[in-house]
Amino acid sequence: MVREHAVHNGEIIKEEDATLKVTNREVQFGFSTYESIRIIKRHPVHLADHLKRLEKSCAGIFLVHPFTEEELTSWVYQLIETDELDTASIRILIVGGSQPQCFITATALLAYPDSYYLEGVSAYTYEGERLLPSCKTGNLLLNYMALEASRRQGGFEALLVNREGEILEGTRSNFFAFKDGRLYTAPSEKVLLGVTRERVIEAAQKQGIEVVFKAPLASDLQKGLYDELFISATSMAAMPLCAVNGNNLKGSFARTLAICKQVRDWELED
Repeated sequence: MVREHAVHNGEIIKEEDATLKVTNREVQFGFSTYESIRIIKRHPVHLADHLKRLEKSCAGIFLVHPFTEEELTSWVYQLIETDELDTASIRILIVGGSQPQCFITATALLAYPDSYYLEGVSAYTYEGERLLPSCKTGNLLLNYMALEASRRQGGFEALLVNREGEILEGTRSNFFAFKDGRLYTAPSEKVLLGVTRERVIEAAQKQGIEVVFKAPLASDLQKGLYDELFISATSMAAMPLCAVNGNNLKGSFARTLAICKQVRDWELED
């Protein structure tokens, strides 16, 4: 992958010139929204869905900008063609203010070892609730702190627990738990409406699994009342958890891996 360029408000620029001033008020306040998109065989996966969520995030924080869905789509493809991006991760960042700015940049496609799916990854819980959970914004301090706390204990992800003791989501993922054959996840109004989350729910329903929109409780998790846990995101599809807070989870990952395969298959068909 050749990665030399970026897009700024529709103009192809050198990647090193894709910068923002630290004196910019909107930068200082984190007044921005973003989306991350997988590029597979020069095709941006679920691009229209990502752009719809980007616009919803902008509306949710009153970020007014002039960039249309058609423009953003053409700019994404322009960067793909300019740098011959066969596989990559593309990030669209919109910073608000009197002169809104849009940056589109690319990095190597984020991928994980097969062992993460076959053996699972670990997570730790962290008490905290995101501001405006339905919006994907640049306000990521809570996410950073929670993930750092988990990593210091050897964890891969942190699970955010609200004041009611509900596990809502991860710092960079949505959270799901199997119990008595049903799949539990937080209600849509309490979490970021992930593009992959919707595919996970659709895949589960296609496989005859009932989806219950009720956030799993951290206390029930500690009691071992859930028999299979996983997280989902654009980069990971559906990834099983093998331990939470140092407690190993028993059971197979069969249902999670079946959902993961379906989600990845749909990416190739998009």
